[in-house]
Amino acid sequence: MLDIADDLHRWVEEGRDFAVATVVSVGGSAPRGPGAALAVDGAGTVIGSVSGGCVEGAVYDLCVQALQDGEATVEEFGYSDEDAFAVGLTCGGTIEVLVTPVAADAPDRAVFAAALSAAVRGGTVALARVFKGPPELLGRPLLADPTAYEGTLGGHPELDRTAAGESRALLAAGRTGEFVVSESGTRCGSAVTVLVESSVPPPRMIVFGAVDFAAALVRAGKFLGYHVTVCDARPVFATRARFPEADDIVVEWPHRYLRDTTTDRRTVLCVLTHDAKFDVPLLAAALRLPVAFVGAMGSRRTHEDRNRRLREVGVTEDELAALHSPIGLDLGARTPEETALSIAAEIVAARQGGTGLPLTGSRTPIHHDGPGGTRQGTDSATTTEGAQAWPTRHRPVQKPPVRK
Repeated sequence: MLDIADDLHRWVEEGRDFAVATVVSVGGSAPRGPGAALAVDGAGTVIGSVSGGCVEGAVYDLCVQALQDGEATVEEFGYSDEDAFAVGLTCGGTIEVLVTPVAADAPDRAVFAAALSAAVRGGTVALARVFKGPPELLGRPLLADPTAYEGTLGGHPELDRTAAGESRALLAAGRTGEFVVSESGTRCGSAVTVLVESSVPPPRMIVFGAVDFAAALVRAGKFLGYHVTVCDARPVFATRARFPEADDIVVEWPHRYLRDTTTDRRTVLCVLTHDAKFDVPLLAAALRLPVAFVGAMGSRRTHEDRNRRLREVGVTEDELAALHSPIGLDLGARTPEETALSIAAEIVAARQGGTGLPLTGSRTPIHHDGPGGTRQGTDSATTTEGAQAWPTRHRPVQKPPVRK
């Protein structure tokens, strides 16, 4: 539900009753992932989407029913082989949807309101809700931040403590996912499965090199939801007039700025300078940071010369293997806009674990679960991988052959 936080926060401020349907799990090919939400208020106004249109009507009806009876429910939608016209996903996958009523006088209203307010402000919070377990626990919210939590999942305090810990692990990675707590861990006589939605500030994209290609990449980065910074040591090029859509413009030597700024495992670094005096010290530092993606622009000859120079300053072969160079997928791009599209496509493929190859004739899944997996918790919980926000940089996207 945090993906429609702006509208829901407004509804809370206006005192509206509403019910929200949230995708809690998907199987096979499905149009939207966990966390996608649709909400309906008491007047029948609808916002959001859970399936791109396939089952919206049925989910709308579930929300209306939840508003009437005040009960949370979980419904699964899939494709019906017996009845091709039945309500379901024509893509062949399945989704489970948690429908939660949030009345103006509901006991949990304050927790939902706090979660929505934090998400609108760009805060770092995780909203946890049970979607499998005893009926009386369905939809109950717990809100966790890096240091504290409020609300309750409705079971035992031990369940809340476990949920807060697992939620923080997902929050640290900026991930939405689920975990399972066994019967012994809940102390409520039944195992529960919990969805955690993470709200974190947007990831960073830092574009080094104030060139024409950078202007197009800034627009692509903003479209993908990044907080985009342009950095260049030349003040005549790094100007607001040339990059009006950038969030930040920094005039500094790139490697010095990278040394002093904040990055994390979601940060994308795009080096477009293709000038050795900038590239070598910058990439030598970048390839040793725990960031999501490091790519550098240049011809094949520039790439080989740059790698040689990087080896000379001590960059290892393992570190070089993490470099996406020449940056971008082979789209035959020529213009700055086409090149920005090819770079953005490689970043998305790396984030989602895609191959970068055409879907036509391919047997690979259309919707990837991403390169992360699941891990068994030390207690009774199972959660999405929390150690990495998205892709390890040592799993480069498979690129089609490029003609020299």
